[in-house]
Amino acid sequence: MNAGLIYATLAFASWGLYPLYLLMIASVSPLEVVLQRSVWSLVFVLGLLAVLRRWAWMRTLAGQPRRLGLFAVSALLLSVNWLVYVMAVQSGHLVEASLGYFINPLVNVLLGVVVLHERLRRVQWVAVALAAAGVSWLTVSTGRLPWIALVLACSFGVYGLIRKTASLGAIEGFALETMLLAPVMVPALLWWTFARQGVLAQGDAALTGWVLLSGPLTAIPLLLFAAGARRLPLATLGLVQYLAPTITLLLGVWVFHEPFDHQRLIGFILIWSALAIVSADALGLRLLRPTAAPPH
Repeated sequence: MNAGLIYATLAFASWGLYPLYLLMIASVSPLEVVLQRSVWSLVFVLGLLAVLRRWAWMRTLAGQPRRLGLFAVSALLLSVNWLVYVMAVQSGHLVEASLGYFINPLVNVLLGVVVLHERLRRVQWVAVALAAAGVSWLTVSTGRLPWIALVLACSFGVYGLIRKTASLGAIEGFALETMLLAPVMVPALLWWTFARQGVLAQGDAALTGWVLLSGPLTAIPLLLFAAGARRLPLATLGLVQYLAPTITLLLGVWVFHEPFDHQRLIGFILIWSALAIVSADALGLRLLRPTAAPPH
């Protein structure tokens, strides 16, 4: 469990600090960032699979169009999530982006009701009501719907639901998603490079190096998360996940100098209260659940 906690902490800390990487490539348009990230992530993960010699899973995909379709949808959702996140960082909405990942666990609760037909307990309904109040307060106080936060939360929530139902290992699933995107992303990146004078055509060695790092910087936290998830109880993992949006929020306020007045603070407090209720409820259920007898 100690090793799992280290792996999970490193994964969520990496995701929280990702805006600092985007700061290094701030001159690159959001669309090109997503194209570069998709292509070099594919190169990295295919190299990793080659080293590990883990190709057998590809044979199991033959004759499973529904599974491929689900992963095509998850790949599309992941791309939308990446694009909106990069746009948020580059347009000065990092605080709102952090809100999206604070809301995400509550979106997962609602997806459980709508898609999996789960029944919420009273305390969970209280948490959902508090989160809705927080979003409503932010909408009224800022004069606009926090659409960046909602798109990030919903796209990642549905992505997680698909990955849960269309199970495949972390490396294999990510490889399949990037392979399904490749027929679109590779030609688009080539066109962008030569027709729009993209990063690779400019000859800027430093910027090119930063862009090439997008592959391992995308895949390595994913692998750390998978390693941590296998070793940690779900309730513990659920608490550690708040590390990423917390770091992102602090970066937005202290490094990117985005405004965070008392109006926004009230909205965040309502949502944090909802998260505290959901987390305490999940932890309480785990503690009350009888422990299985050890094997003899």
